[in-house]
Amino acid sequence: MSMKRALLLLAAAWAAAVAGPARADLLVGQTAGFTGPAAGSVNELSVGAHLWIDEINRRGGVEGQKVRLVQLDDHFEPALAARNAQALVDQGVLALFAARGTPHNQAILPVLARAHVAMVAPSTGAKLMYQPVDPWVFNVRAPYQREAENAIVHLDTVGVARIAVLHANDSFGADAVEGARKGFARVRKEPVLIEPFDRDHPDFSRLAPRIAEGQAQAVLVIGSADSVVAGTRALRSAGSHAQVLTLSNNASGAFVRAMGSEARGVIVSQVFPSERTLGVPAIKEAHDLASARGIALTPSMVEGYVGAKVLLEALRRASPQPTRAKVVAALDGMAHYDVGGLVLSYSPTNHAGLDHVELSIIGEDGSFMR
Repeated sequence: MSMKRALLLLAAAWAAAVAGPARADLLVGQTAGFTGPAAGSVNELSVGAHLWIDEINRRGGVEGQKVRLVQLDDHFEPALAARNAQALVDQGVLALFAARGTPHNQAILPVLARAHVAMVAPSTGAKLMYQPVDPWVFNVRAPYQREAENAIVHLDTVGVARIAVLHANDSFGADAVEGARKGFARVRKEPVLIEPFDRDHPDFSRLAPRIAEGQAQAVLVIGSADSVVAGTRALRSAGSHAQVLTLSNNASGAFVRAMGSEARGVIVSQVFPSERTLGVPAIKEAHDLASARGIALTPSMVEGYVGAKVLLEALRRASPQPTRAKVVAALDGMAHYDVGGLVLSYSPTNHAGLDHVELSIIGEDGSFMR
């Protein structure tokens, strides 16, 4: 070996010793229905999350460590969501992130409790995630009940008196329909009907004619995108021209595409400011990062983006050498955190997150108009 070669090897060894061992990625995990009835909005949420995660990694990561989001597909099946969550915990993730669906998050709760690991920004507004306060669940979005109640009150204010509600026969549907009932109580009206439908195999052949015969002026459909599409088509086939409304779980471009010619005029509840409200710093930031990739920002992407900002801020506060316990403590201490024009506060007795609810209507060009 030449002297020059030996000196180069010695210099490389010295540099490695000074730098220390390579730092591992910070692992966080997500289980969600990347395939199945919620795939469209789930994938858009993932795109939004990666806008911020990729940007932070481009800047050097969190305290010099890259963040890696390990994602598993649960096909929108609650039992598989729980198994995936356990598998992610076994891989050593520091936190779980944005699991989609009410029964799915409900199935994951025991995993969180056993592992003492945080679930940040679950993609559900179910009341069970808010009350009583779960020490491991950190919500970012507003509850479904508030969305449904707001929708009924809005219809009353614009003179719509005859309203029907169709809801999936799962914990999501049962939860959100309670908000609708609160809305009816507030406006002192009775619904044309409130009826469940099968979550996995929705069949509206019996319900749609009843809504048409009852001359409903509006129908709130609480369910997945596939259910709203099927329900709307059944209503039109039955001769009903009722206004269709749905909740923020369907606030995605994929939902608009699935609705096709029936999309225009559908009202969709929203739990974040409009993706076109560039006066809100977080929205402007997400818009610019998406535009740089040739992506048109959607409401579901905004949800993923804001959730990722909260997650990575918790990792930053838990650094150096973050642990699951440090992440939970960082979240519990996150008072008055400005996500970018959206202020969020957690404490050991409050994991509610933001409180933003508004309505949008799908325009002729497929955009969500506020």
